[in-house]
This record gives sequence, structure tokens and C-alpha cells, in this order.
Amino acid sequence: MFTMRRQLMGLGVLAASSLLALHAANAMNGPSTISVDGGQFGQYTVSGGVDGYAFYQDPYLQHANGSDSLREDGAAIANTQIDIQKSTGIIQFNLEAATTGGTTALGEGFSKEGLGGGARYKPLYLAYVTIAPPTSPVTVSVGEIGSVEGYEGTFDWGNTTQFTSDAWWVENSSSQGVALNYTFGPVSGSLEFGDGFPADDGVFNFLQFILNYTVSPTNTATVFYGGALGTTSYHEDPGNQFYKNSQMVGAFDSYTMGNLNLVPEVQYVYAKADAKNGLPGATFNLAALLLADYSFGTSPYSLGGLVEYFDSHTAASDASSVGVVLNNGWYLGPNDAGFGVAAAPTWQYKDLFARASFGYIYLTTDKYAGTKSVPFGDNGRGDFQSTLEAGLLF
Repeated sequence: MFTMRRQLMGLGVLAASSLLALHAANAMNGPSTISVDGGQFGQYTVSGGVDGYAFYQDPYLQHANGSDSLREDGAAIANTQIDIQKSTGIIQFNLEAATTGGTTALGEGFSKEGLGGGARYKPLYLAYVTIAPPTSPVTVSVGEIGSVEGYEGTFDWGNTTQFTSDAWWVENSSSQGVALNYTFGPVSGSLEFGDGFPADDGVFNFLQFILNYTVSPTNTATVFYGGALGTTSYHEDPGNQFYKNSQMVGAFDSYTMGNLNLVPEVQYVYAKADAKNGLPGATFNLAALLLADYSFGTSPYSLGGLVEYFDSHTAASDASSVGVVLNNGWYLGPNDAGFGVAAAPTWQYKDLFARASFGYIYLTTDKYAGTKSVPFGDNGRGDFQSTLEAGLLF
């Protein structure tokens, strides 16, 4: 599966005040920041985390493409992160190193190497400089910047459960580019131009934007977009043409009521037919979900969860005229649809946390390119997964 990882936490490239408001009632508190006095070089903040997990899943679970690389149980390191930011003055920056192997979409399965095929490491997951003129509502960021698509984040401790949704699975990752960031009153947003899918491929034709509107102190509405402005051909950059040449639109609303935070989200991504570049027919992916967090008063306990519906379609699985094989689809398989649910009781004391995540996904349509059913879980349609994770945030 062609996976993309994106991040919401730690993105100084975005309007921080509105994005922080989106997480006002999260069941888990993310990494705190440590202030460092750099003397004549200014004030810095350092934050990060590390966690690990053990997992169990249905012993007969398979990917929709028939992979046999999965296992019933195991354990591995999940994520590591260290982020250094300077967010004051005219010249600001963000440097982040990370491994990102602890978050996966519900139903994707745990492989022999660990979650989602093992940890992925980039020496600098984020590395950008921001120009922030005094009193200006507009700033400019340049470098390795993060995607602004969707609500869910890269690091599992920033999400309601360790399992994420179909929407997260098809979203973009960090990439090389430039961003214009804007904040004025209740409105904030970011416009990005970079090399998009896959990250760091050097083909600069991908545009993204996010727009947040703070309706009230407890309600923030957001719309976002990500799409290719041109065509990335198979010969220019082989593989998964529908990701690279797609158009995505989506919206979510974060509403907090006391100790409860609810985030409904809808997302649609589409790639039109382009046979000469490996797209023999139109293909799309639709996701609708509800994310929830509930904190039990001032106790260290909380509960996170998600409910989702997804519908995915890929036009063909056979080789096209340029040799592209569309055998994976957007999510679990080329023509899959279904429902998923996950819940995660959580304990957190200051910088320490532990939680158990339980998830079940059921395919209402399980067709491999419209030709045959593929085993998925114990009964051919359902898949149960669970994790027990613990970590340190700082």
C-alpha cells in the first residue's frame, strides 16, 4: 500500500492559535514544550516523545491485495519525535526529526516488521524557515513543510486512538515547498505550493490550502484542499498515479462541550482518467467520520474514539499501456467500502501515558478490482485489531 503520513502537531507553518483551539478537549495532552534561552540568538522551545506498543489482530487477516506479510501478535517501537522551534522574531524556524511507525489506518494490519510495515525515518521530518514581519498578519515559510490536509496527525499520541481513519490514510505528508500563512481575527489559514505526492520527489506541481474560522471559543470550522496543478507522468515518476494526480476537498468542525470534544469530518479525493499516464479510468475515495474525546473530570483517565464510513473505487488492476499496475487502490483494496469503529481508554499522568486501542472494521463491499472477493479477517469481511501502548512525552 502506498502510504502517506502527515502531521498536525508541531506545524508552526500554520496559524497556531486556531489549530490549538481544535484540540482543546483532547483525551490526551500532547508533548509539552521546554523553553531554552539562546541568548543573542533568541528563545527556543524543545518538545518530543517516544512510545511503543504491543498488538493483537485476527489471525487470518489479510490485505485486500492478498499479502501474507502480516502476523497475529507482536510488539515494536512506535514513534519517536524531537522538535526544536523558534517562534519569535522576524526570522523563525522549525526543525523536527522523527520516526513515524506507530500510527496506521484501521484495518490495514500489523506486519512482521511492525505497524504498517515498520518505522519510517527521516533525519529532518520538518525543516523550514519562516519570515514574520512585525505586526503583519501574513508570514512566509520555506523548506520541508507539513501537509495541511485533514484533522488526524502523524503521531499516534495526537489522535483519538492509535488507529486512524481512511481519510488519514490517503492524505499527504511533509514535502518541499513554500507556504503563505494568514491570521486575522477569527480567520486563519495557510496556502502551500510544493512537490506533493510522493514527498520530496522534486516535481513541484501540488497546491494545498486550509482555512479555519473560529465560530466561538468552543467551535472552529475548517475547510481544506490538496491537488495537483499539472500531471505527473509515469515516466517522470513511476507508481501510484492516482495519488499524484488527485484532487482532494474536505471539511471538519471541532466542537467542545465541557469535557467532550466532537469532530465530524468528510473528505473526497478524485483522479480523472489519463490512460497514457497510467490512469485507465477515473478513481475516487470518499470518507466520512466522527472523532470523539472525553476526559473524566480532573482524573488521569479519558476515552477517545472514532466511527467511519468509506467508499473506494479504482478503475483497473491490470497493467496499462505504460506498465502501471493499479493493484492496491486508495485504502484497503481497489473497490472496497465499509464501516469502522475504534475506542481507546487512556491513562495519562503528566508526561507519561498508557492506553489500549480496540478497533473493528467491516467491509460491505470486498471486491478486488471488481473481480473476486479476498479474505479479510476471520470471516472474510471483518477484522478486529487491538494495541496496548505506553510512552513518554516531553
